[in-house]
Amino acid sequence: MGSHLSPEQIDQYHRDGYLAPLDIFDPQEMAQLNNQASAFRERIGGKLAGRFNQKTHLLSTWLNRIVRDPRILDPVQDILGPNILCWSSQFFAKDAHDKAYVGWHQDGNYWGLSSDEVITAWVAFTPSNRDSGCMMVVPGTQKLVAEHVDTFSEDNMLSRGQEITVQVKREEMVPVELHPGQMSLHHVMIYHGSDPNQSDLPRIGFAIRYIPTHVKQVGDIRGSALLVRGQDTYQHFESEQDPKSDFDPEALALHGKVLDNQLRVLYAGSKKQGKLAVPA
Repeated sequence: MGSHLSPEQIDQYHRDGYLAPLDIFDPQEMAQLNNQASAFRERIGGKLAGRFNQKTHLLSTWLNRIVRDPRILDPVQDILGPNILCWSSQFFAKDAHDKAYVGWHQDGNYWGLSSDEVITAWVAFTPSNRDSGCMMVVPGTQKLVAEHVDTFSEDNMLSRGQEITVQVKREEMVPVELHPGQMSLHHVMIYHGSDPNQSDLPRIGFAIRYIPTHVKQVGDIRGSALLVRGQDTYQHFESEQDPKSDFDPEALALHGKVLDNQLRVLYAGSKKQGKLAVPA
């Protein structure tokens, strides 16, 4: 399979730690996807948050199709190679004039993976700009390792309210602005965060975490992941299964088991249990 990103785009990703924007879904597709997201939101209790907002590809057939979409996987493959696992998926949703924010952090600090060969594909469902609290990054910081603290702040959208101890200067921050249907790719170690939504519209993004099959979960917990492209000859992760239908009983049972296992990874070493640790 040939390259879908240009050499310049691939160089930019490796230099800066992110790449944006990439056009993925057209307006007609986004209208349908937003309708489905609204129905999903109501099905899980009226808010795109909590346990059912983790590993969503195990619960929803249409979200499962998104994590497998070739238009997303093709550029990811240009960076990670041909054998790809989906490690997780979730929405990051802020209501209009919402206080919710994402503290400055590095994902790789607490995901417990053996390599930094991890990409987040972040798909905008609604306008993601400065006013609505788009993701901000500090280019080039994927080469650094910062100390983190757990704040468990109620308004911090992260599982532990984790934040780096480094003071990020405003002039270092670069907004990753996206129109609905566009996508960004970012490295697992780049400094990133986002401000509250000050706009009159919700800001909704769908984040998919991809890893090459040779990456494994460190420690004594064996994680699970979904093979979305190529072959998995390593078998470092338990193989996840596609849902037969939305929220079917078998999928719900698997999701609960898988999520409890993943949360043991995310909360490893923490003295407190965060909002996601409460059983569904």
